[in-house]
Amino acid sequence: MNTFGTLFRLTTFGESHGPAIGGVIDGCPAGITLDLDFIQAELDRRRPGQSRLTTARKEEDRVEFLSGVFEDTTTGTPIGFLVRNADHHSSDYENLRDVFRPSHADYTYYMKYGIRDHRGGGRSSARETISRVVGGAIAKLCLRQLGIEVKAWTQQVGNIACERDWTKLDLNLIETNDVRCPDLAIAKQMEDLILQVKGEGDTIGGIIAGVITGCPVGIGEPVFGKLHAQLGSAMLSINAVKGFEYGDGFALAGKRGSEVNDRLTPCRGNSDRSCFLSNYSGGIQGGISNGQPIPFRVAFKPVATLLRPQETIDIHGNPVTIHPRGRHDPCVLPRAVPIVEAMAAMTILDAWLINKGRTLPPPSL
Repeated sequence: MNTFGTLFRLTTFGESHGPAIGGVIDGCPAGITLDLDFIQAELDRRRPGQSRLTTARKEEDRVEFLSGVFEDTTTGTPIGFLVRNADHHSSDYENLRDVFRPSHADYTYYMKYGIRDHRGGGRSSARETISRVVGGAIAKLCLRQLGIEVKAWTQQVGNIACERDWTKLDLNLIETNDVRCPDLAIAKQMEDLILQVKGEGDTIGGIIAGVITGCPVGIGEPVFGKLHAQLGSAMLSINAVKGFEYGDGFALAGKRGSEVNDRLTPCRGNSDRSCFLSNYSGGIQGGISNGQPIPFRVAFKPVATLLRPQETIDIHGNPVTIHPRGRHDPCVLPRAVPIVEAMAAMTILDAWLINKGRTLPPPSL
């Protein structure tokens, strides 16, 4: 279960404190120009040590492509890549060798496999998401040719939220601040809260919002391959994610149909785009895209590692108190934004490729 996707497939490998993180992308169309600067810029957005809001671990996270690329162009064959680990302080975890950290995967990995890598969580570490960002960057380059774009941003940290509708935000401001929120006043409040929590040795969660624009009508499969189910599965595979919703999501549970039905209106000669007066459905109906933007939200729990004493048990069932050391994010959201975008991009590209192979052009209206 280390492979994501059906036609556009990403298989990842590596551990947090191993020699490298890497992956193999199979099913990428041939002839895609790989903008290596763009791919590296995506990795830099996820990279640790990029601001005072993140872990102090220093990694260059330089991607090395091993196959599937010739003269910066995809050949249609498997794309192998590596990102080498350099700044791992494994000794910081020696006191946790036989201890289960609260709310980490330590206990479940040990009970499932009978062995675990205690150094930074091993395979369960969020460092594995490096491979997803590489795969997502390549998917974005493919989607760019189709006019499809994925954007994500930090919408909420703790109880501080950017409540404005995404259509009223300037998404060009996302990368102008360390927390990656397009509302600059709210971003400053978020940053202050994260630094306060960090100073207390604590952590905090929040919500990342995103939107997929330019998606044509007809992406997604009926019944068990619904597009929103695929997006939900992709997001819930990200470390620390506890919830996913699209469109008006849970808010629809308190509404009447007369309030939130998306009415259609006559449109002229453009069957690839929507003919709707509203978008409560979030761009997906019957599990299939309807041509409207697909807004979504992803909820992240607080990071489980606290830089303060916690009570737990060891592998023998004895009670112990741990005093964690090391370098950890007080809030994962700023670095998780490119990961959310990557998973959305790969999901949409995979669904587009599946749809392309089985349908005729839609009828004109």
